[in-house]
Amino acid sequence: MTDIAKLLGEEADSLLNHTCEGIRRESLHLPGPDFIDRVVADSDRSPAVLRNMQALFNHGRLAGTGYLSLLPVDQGIEHSAGASFAPNPMYFDPKNIVELAIEGGCNGVASTLGVLSSVARRYAHRVPMILKLNHNETLSLPAMYDQTLFAEVEQAHDMGCVAVGATIYFGSPESRRQIMEISEAFERAHQLGMATVLWAYLRNPQFKKEGKDYHVAADLTGQANHLAATIKADIVKQKLPENNGGYRDIGFGHTNDKVYSELTSDHPIDLARYQVANCYMGRAGLINSGGGSKGHSDLGEAVRTAVINKRAGGMGLISGRKAFQKPMKDGAELLNAIQDVYLSPDVTIA
Repeated sequence: MTDIAKLLGEEADSLLNHTCEGIRRESLHLPGPDFIDRVVADSDRSPAVLRNMQALFNHGRLAGTGYLSLLPVDQGIEHSAGASFAPNPMYFDPKNIVELAIEGGCNGVASTLGVLSSVARRYAHRVPMILKLNHNETLSLPAMYDQTLFAEVEQAHDMGCVAVGATIYFGSPESRRQIMEISEAFERAHQLGMATVLWAYLRNPQFKKEGKDYHVAADLTGQANHLAATIKADIVKQKLPENNGGYRDIGFGHTNDKVYSELTSDHPIDLARYQVANCYMGRAGLINSGGGSKGHSDLGEAVRTAVINKRAGGMGLISGRKAFQKPMKDGAELLNAIQDVYLSPDVTIA
């Protein structure tokens, strides 16, 4: 098992022993082996959706825990294939993407229409697949920052996917259209028995002010999570919060002083707990993203993110570039280290 405290270094005591004083764990719908029966079964989701969600929870090293470790590889479109796969060219072949998810003990793999459809007959019965429906492509000049549908929900169903995923750039000029498109797509996915995963990202140049990036503010990402749950995302993917006070410092929208004085603090677990609260107190599971690869520090950063997510009441981690931009053995070891956090009885919910 991974030596979690050693990888956390000087932050170990603060992260492993912190107690949340704002939103207490007793208020949350926490992950667990019975999450489908205890939480999701309250909703209007059909038996087919419940079955497919359970298929995710029942796969890989975290099977039966209620936590998720997902491998997302949509960066070939989002960041270009060259930027994504040149560090490790074997992943130009979709087969190896899915093999990494299997070798790494993941609950499932999320990728593009092309990637999953090219190998679906070989792998759909071996690892749960999530089809990412929309993307921002980077070949346009001047660059565009929009999410465009690349696939139909029916295509995900026909190739045996258990879920569909999508991104909305909340805060962008195009967000209203994206909300309408993805709300309709998620409703269709639920009709066909598939679960839904939303990449609830922020995108607006005004969210950067005086050298501070509020795209990762707890209050703004929390509201993005709330909007994601509103359009019936079963699972919400969000970046780990790094600061707070976006509404106040940028000077827009609506908030309440208690968000900053009572419900959160500067501690990273409290900031992530606020993200969970905005996912209907955990009725929609929060999975935090692993971020880009930085080389030698990837393992420690991945474990740190997993510890914060788990202790905050989140449902897991979705980590791509930190895993697939390495040799498969090293990528699988990093994924296993993330999973070890959720398997460890010593990492408790704060």
